[in-house]
Amino acid sequence: MTRTMSIRIDEENFEFLNRLSKEEKGDVSKAVRELVYKGRVMLAVEKYKKGEVSLGKAAELAGLPVGQMMTTLSEFRVESNLEKEDYLASLENLRKVW
Repeated sequence: MTRTMSIRIDEENFEFLNRLSKEEKGDVSKAVRELVYKGRVMLAVEKYKKGEVSLGKAAELAGLPVGQMMTTLSEFRVESNLEKEDYLASLENLRKVW
């Protein structure tokens, strides 16, 4: 479902969005949606990197499946903060499912 919202931004960011949308041959709404998406991903990467969230929570923040979040983290050269115990618990959970 798509929702509409109104926001207030300063002049510099407004001009940035206008320039970006023209460069991308799109509209301002599309530019904002793209920046929000990328911001979510970067927020998730940073929180995971700092150890503030788990892999699952990072994926949830980014709006990505866990596998894609793992790929994204490796693209940003972020090392896994998965502890051995977490890994073994995940394997046990997989055994229960299969």
